[in-house]
Amino acid sequence: MKVYILGRKRKDLIVSDPLDVRRKRIRFRGWHRGMKEMDIILGHFIDAELENLSEEELDQFEALLDVPDDTLYGWIAGRGPAEPPHDTALFARIRTLAHLDGTPFRKA
Repeated sequence: MKVYILGRKRKDLIVSDPLDVRRKRIRFRGWHRGMKEMDIILGHFIDAELENLSEEELDQFEALLDVPDDTLYGWIAGRGPAEPPHDTALFARIRTLAHLDGTPFRKA
């Protein structure tokens, strides 16, 4: 088994599972989009759902991360339909914004 090292000075950052490395990368990318609105939407979603996503859903989420912020925000805001490869059940879950319930951005 390969060992992936995420930090050279901190031993607690050594991760031996490639899936954990992938999840950490996805979490970082979800929170660091460049457009604050997308950071909030995707970051909170990934915090709430990351551990429950299947491999296929991880693939779908990574594909969404490659969509430009303004395009993705437009789809989420309902300004237009999502393009077919991105119009998935996972995207529909993100678009409900239910993961923001109880946060300062959407009080339940």
